Amino acid sequence: MAKIGFIGLGIMGAHMARNLIKGGHTLFVNGAYPVPDDLRSQTTVAANSTAVAQAVDIVISIVPDTPDVANVLFADDGVAKGLSAGKLVIDMSSISPLETQEFAKKINALGCDYLDAPVSGGEVGARDATLSIMVGGPEKAFERARPLFDLMGKNITLVGDNGAGQTTKVANQIIVALNIEAVAEALLFASRSGADPERVRRALMGGFASSRILEVHGERMTKRTFNPGFRIELHQKDLNLALDGARKLGIALPHTASAQQLFSVCAANGGKAWDHSALIRALEIMANFEIASA
Repeated sequence: MAKIGFIGLGIMGAHMARNLIKGGHTLFVNGAYPVPDDLRSQTTVAANSTAVAQAVDIVISIVPDTPDVANVLFADDGVAKGLSAGKLVIDMSSISPLETQEFAKKINALGCDYLDAPVSGGEVGARDATLSIMVGGPEKAFERARPLFDLMGKNITLVGDNGAGQTTKVANQIIVALNIEAVAEALLFASRSGADPERVRRALMGGFASSRILEVHGERMTKRTFNPGFRIELHQKDLNLALDGARKLGIALPHTASAQQLFSVCAANGGKAWDHSALIRALEIMANFEIASA
């Protein structure tokens, strides 16, 4: 069993760490960040990220944004200071593909491998170890990490070189945002027309419109359960990556831009920490109508 450093014990990371422990691995965590009580008793708590990296063979990080990853890796007490040749760094955050490539080069220069392995599946997927994991990096490093990925997810794909995993995650977030927007518009339309939106949702689950978004997030919309599995502000960050990349590539992503604007309406109304299914609130605000469940 491996000694693993795990940095970032938030909504997703805490569940992922628990699944690695269930798999028999020994975890070292950074005590400078919040550590849930149950994990504090099951892990070795180190003083900082450097100490974590010194103690382990593989370091995993999952933090909110590109600057957070840069800090975890390259701060004065960061992971890089504790690395020695032959170790493996796996970043499972959702961040900039271009910055990821630069991070990989710096880690490679220390004689270590680097994988970008962002995930999709939300809190439920993290808890149930059913995440989709999209990986960029060397095949040899991927095979080394594969047993760990198997403890955290189900659909695990080596997409290409470093940065390819992050590119895939940005594409994933475009699809998810546009599906949330479609489900929200459909349920608003149904409810405003006088139909029970929850019964409409259940009816649509049997047809070609059926989707995981309709199943999980559609139910969140009708039940008004917007406590975060994935916060709006994080999805905004991911769509910013998509729109910035589109500008650099000279392509248009018009519906991605519209979804981002709807998230911005939510954020402007105090909802940046709502679950991203709460995008429907932006449509309700514009319609001056809130969907009603039976």
